[in-house]
Amino acid sequence: MSNQAESSDSKGTKRDFSTAILERKKAPNRLVVDEAVNDDNSVVCLHPETMEKLQLFRGDTILIKGKKRKDTVCIALADDTCDEPKIRMNKVVRNNLRVRLGDVVSVHQCADVKYGKRVHILPVDDTIEGVTGNLFDAYLKPYFLEAYRPVRKGDLFLVRGGMRSVEFKVIETDPAEYCVVAPDTEIFCEGEPVKREDEDRLDEVGYDDVGGVRKQMAQIRELVELPLRHPQLFKSIGVKPPKGILLYGPPGSGKTLIARAVANETGAFFFCINGPEIMSKLAGESESNLRKAFEEAEKNAPSIIFIDEIDSIAPKREKTNGEVERRIVSQLLTLMDGLKARAHIIVIGATNRPNSIDPALRRFGRFDREIDIGVPDEVGRLEVLRIHTKNMKLADEVDLENIAKNTHGFVGADLAALCTEAALQCIREKMDVIDLEDDSIDAEILNSMAVTNEHFQTALGISNPSALRETVVEVPNVSWEDVGGLENVKRELQELAFFFLSWIGKAKAIAMNAKSASILANCRLVREIFDKARQSAPCVLFLMNWTQLRLREGAV
Repeated sequence: MSNQAESSDSKGTKRDFSTAILERKKAPNRLVVDEAVNDDNSVVCLHPETMEKLQLFRGDTILIKGKKRKDTVCIALADDTCDEPKIRMNKVVRNNLRVRLGDVVSVHQCADVKYGKRVHILPVDDTIEGVTGNLFDAYLKPYFLEAYRPVRKGDLFLVRGGMRSVEFKVIETDPAEYCVVAPDTEIFCEGEPVKREDEDRLDEVGYDDVGGVRKQMAQIRELVELPLRHPQLFKSIGVKPPKGILLYGPPGSGKTLIARAVANETGAFFFCINGPEIMSKLAGESESNLRKAFEEAEKNAPSIIFIDEIDSIAPKREKTNGEVERRIVSQLLTLMDGLKARAHIIVIGATNRPNSIDPALRRFGRFDREIDIGVPDEVGRLEVLRIHTKNMKLADEVDLENIAKNTHGFVGADLAALCTEAALQCIREKMDVIDLEDDSIDAEILNSMAVTNEHFQTALGISNPSALRETVVEVPNVSWEDVGGLENVKRELQELAFFFLSWIGKAKAIAMNAKSASILANCRLVREIFDKARQSAPCVLFLMNWTQLRLREGAV
């Protein structure tokens, strides 16, 4: 009875636990991010009752954990105007935690923070252009003087001085990764400025950057994140955690992005193997490259080994002519079987041709689970569009829901290309007032630019879904009214599966009225065409010369 109650709600209906790992957990120390009133980089504000629940006192140094395994240290202050489940922090702190307003962070006591002996701090190059004088005297000394500010290695912070603001990065801290800068702490600021490009490169992708694959993401997190972060869960139940996952789907659906997001969010070491890159003409070198990858992953465990285009290095052995491919498949089988059950290493393979992979790899103990990263539905496309347009300057009239409805068959990469094309269309319209010879563009022109609904419609007209790019027909503006007579036949075609002579012109009219992707096929490659149609469902599949597809009498 108790088990049934736990898996059922008050009405007796069975609960769906397939996406339970994605649900936001409630706890007193999980607070919602709100905009700060005080713009101090080292201070966050909480409601007094929240501080009492967390056993914090005014001026305590606290550890705040954000997204993508990022954390920082701040001084906690009480604020009666702050809502109880919220925490107020400025933009600098939010950037260090990789969170936005409305996101959830966790707050922890940090009683073991020590006074720093030495800290090494360098400016970011693009914020000191034209700045003269000593940066330490002008910026760092007034900023840290008698402030007892906590700092964390790797954090960025902004210092305002005079008419300019300079951004700095904490390069090293001694004795620990986070410490308090006291009056006797030595501050070093000698060295080359930090390049902005290097900082932008460190802004890795996370779960928020992946859209349209909610159920698949839940499965992947169960199979990857749980064994890496909480291996005791599997040990207590008495089962072995999975060793490998095979992601398959059309190109551009986000398989590589998902693997990188999981690695960044779990903090695991990420080793990427591009299938064709490990191939070598020298005997034994390909297998050696594969062994080195697994050895490197074991040294840096917990690790994720991502093998992209795994079908290129592990094809079916009975269908390959080369001895090298056979040896690589055997080596990969040996390495996966040799992984220790508690080694905290997960192997993720990605392919768009799962049936081309050697069957020996597709069994329990090797690639335990196969997950289809297919073409997203309308809700998924809307998620992806919101991700790609979150930093775009959009006009108020832009209707992303309508765009998602009209982009059937588009994968994530197609939607990203669509957004880029819409932005380019916006730029093209302003080219008559932009002089390419000028060093800069007038601020008034930049402020007037915004991507409109019309720009997206123009981009839609020249963009095609990559899943059907090789087989999609260019559908002209033809409707049922353009087909004369044959009313009974047209009615049957509209209502039922259709079969008619290929020269009367029914296929294009059906494609227009079905409002979906259509494929006009010949007799070749029927299996592949059906696979593509299945990935892009709902899809109208028109088979010309149906009788030619009959392999033998009575069989179709």
